[in-house]
Amino acid sequence: MASDRRTLLADAALDVLADDGIRGLTHRAVDRRAAMPPGTTSAYFRTRAALLTALVTRLVQLDQAELHTMTEELPPLRTVAELVDGMSLLTRRRLTGEGRRRSLARYACAVESVRDPELRAILVPRENAGREAVREFLAAHGVTDVENRTHILLTCLDGLVFDRLVSGGEVPREALEGLVAAALRQGGRPRH
Repeated sequence: MASDRRTLLADAALDVLADDGIRGLTHRAVDRRAAMPPGTTSAYFRTRAALLTALVTRLVQLDQAELHTMTEELPPLRTVAELVDGMSLLTRRRLTGEGRRRSLARYACAVESVRDPELRAILVPRENAGREAVREFLAAHGVTDVENRTHILLTCLDGLVFDRLVSGGEVPREALEGLVAAALRQGGRPRH
């Protein structure tokens, strides 16, 4: 029961952060969002730091579950078009519905983590099925610096999501195709 309540409160905190920003994230606001009596959140998460840690931990769990589900739904990535399709699906999920809310919370937490090593350790890019699929795709296409190229590709993808989150709209397919082409480029020539 306590772990269910902790999860409920962490989810409520995520919602508060997505709607009201980091300044709006208070124990009272989480109590209200979770429809809990005043003081419930502070009973489970005594400090703001504890609340943020719970929120970030939950956010990472949800993101990891989403990536795992996506890799199960998609075919193995063999062609550039299949990789771009997967990246396009991920960007759409990160820019709409609950994915958008998590993206808003994720970026707010990323800024907070600059001053909080514990949050940063939780938020550091995780090994996950999505990252592994990109790594395998690049290796299968002869990329020699797979780890670095995977990191750069996924960081650029994250940057495009951030840009569209702030500016609105979708990530253009051409932008995703350009990222993949750059990741595959060896010695100045793209590989197909």
